[in-house]
Amino acid sequence: MAGLTDGMSAVVFDFFGTLTPVSPSEAWASNAERLADVLDVPAASLVRVLDDSFPERISGALGDVRQTMQALAERLGVRLTSAQLEKAARVRRTVQESMFTLRPEALAVIRGIRAKGLRTGLVSDCTSELPDAWHRLPLAGVIDVPVFSCVEGTRKPDPRLFLKVAAGLWAEPAQCVYVGDGGGQELTGASAVGMRAVLLAGPDWHEHGDRRREPGWTGPRIASLPELCL
Repeated sequence: MAGLTDGMSAVVFDFFGTLTPVSPSEAWASNAERLADVLDVPAASLVRVLDDSFPERISGALGDVRQTMQALAERLGVRLTSAQLEKAARVRRTVQESMFTLRPEALAVIRGIRAKGLRTGLVSDCTSELPDAWHRLPLAGVIDVPVFSCVEGTRKPDPRLFLKVAAGLWAEPAQCVYVGDGGGQELTGASAVGMRAVLLAGPDWHEHGDRRREPGWTGPRIASLPELCL
């Protein structure tokens, strides 16, 4: 679809499943097993607690990585030693950062957008590992304004997230294109504040585990990030 950024001032991206590939269920299961081994609990029990605590974790309610691991252990009825807690936090950071790998085309697309004179932003529903690692990621040099749910204390589709990124970009929401895979009802949220919301539904889109990814979206959609530059 051509012309999605015509006349606009900024492009705002989702992170997971948009700038990164969709993580298959096997990757989530493997990561849970690694962490469960450290906590000495069944992987299925940890997955249940992770799922149940997701809204709290992405809104920052459970604190940093170490505090979150402590809270999860308590919910699992586990008393961790200091060494176990430090190892659990370290493993959690490692497995999360393994999911920060970008789509091969992502940086080139963002640079192409910036070359057209548009500013760039990000709104991510995420736990504290992403903002903690942000300064080490290649995106830090090409995203003008990142907004993280765990820092802001809320999650998509809260309009405050979209309004904050627009304000940081010195752009009216109506001058922003928002691109995401639909997780957390983000497209509806971006549209509600006046952004031009675009669904990225690539070949891996159906592997997404978020049931709230707006499969019935009827607005603009693209099959790959380079279509933004057409």
